[in-house]
Amino acid sequence: MTFYRNIALSCAMSVGLVGAAVAETTLIHGEAGPNRGARAAALQWFADQVSERSSGDVKIDIQWGGALFKANASVQSISDGVADMGSVIAVYYPQEMVGYGIADLPVNNPDAWVGMRATDELMRSSGAIQADLADKGLVYIGTWTTSAVNIGCKDAAIRTAEDVKGLKVRGVGAYGKVFGEMGANMVRMSIYDAYQGLDTGLIDCSQGYSYAVSALKQGEVMDSYTLLDWGQVGGLGIFMNKDAYDDLSEAQQAVLNDVGADMADEFGRMITAANDKAIASMKEQGVEIITLPEAERAKLVSMGEPFLGKWVESANAVGLQGDALLEEYRGLIAKYTEERDSMGYPWARN
Repeated sequence: MTFYRNIALSCAMSVGLVGAAVAETTLIHGEAGPNRGARAAALQWFADQVSERSSGDVKIDIQWGGALFKANASVQSISDGVADMGSVIAVYYPQEMVGYGIADLPVNNPDAWVGMRATDELMRSSGAIQADLADKGLVYIGTWTTSAVNIGCKDAAIRTAEDVKGLKVRGVGAYGKVFGEMGANMVRMSIYDAYQGLDTGLIDCSQGYSYAVSALKQGEVMDSYTLLDWGQVGGLGIFMNKDAYDDLSEAQQAVLNDVGADMADEFGRMITAANDKAIASMKEQGVEIITLPEAERAKLVSMGEPFLGKWVESANAVGLQGDALLEEYRGLIAKYTEERDSMGYPWARN
């Protein structure tokens, strides 16, 4: 718990106003990304809603831009209490966050809202995943997604699956591994460094997500952007230090969990609009927008299948029932796909 915890009560005690004071809990949140873009807006929405729904009893103090820790240090930092909570990207932790990593698998579901809803329900319903997180000193709060995985390039264009061969590509997770197996020269690099990588020629292409391309201004250094319609990296969300979480009241915990669950709907609305806006912006900047043909997309989907089996093996190795979890996750994707098809997205319903 941080120094700021219950600071309102402490101040009230110092002036003899304990009876009139209301204890205020301030939680410090570490975020590696900048305070711009759809995900930043969703994180601020989360913080604002927590304050509003708790009537000011719980406040979130967001530390942006890696001020507390970088993306590849988030899990250990949150577990150690550097922050009460923070944003975690599962691909940086293939072993530690293997349960959450199920959302990163190329299961042929590029729909952001469907993926977030399926992931959120699995994370809340699986006792095994929750116990695994507890062993690491973590509690799951809510999820985002990168949305559909695409690829942007400078001085190159991906029109077929084979076009990645010989190119220097920044990629992560199973998607990046597929690019590597198809002959790309993979370069380890954070998405936050991809602008410089493209600009200087350290990389030819970067695995990307439309809203992130816009937020990180990468369209300025891209010539082409290929829509793959393949899948998404969905292991991206808010986790909390377990000791800090356990110190909260049940009412405070409920507020965090309820807002965390609702974030899927709000971010789904935001990300859909942001992605459309980002594509339009790239076109205005002169970036060629390419849609990968169905036959070429099918090659990527097929080459991604073996990584599902590898994930199952990794999950089994840490005591999770990989096959059962993957089956449950696919069932949840089908559930929310059917809801979307029959009822539309939540923000578009009357």
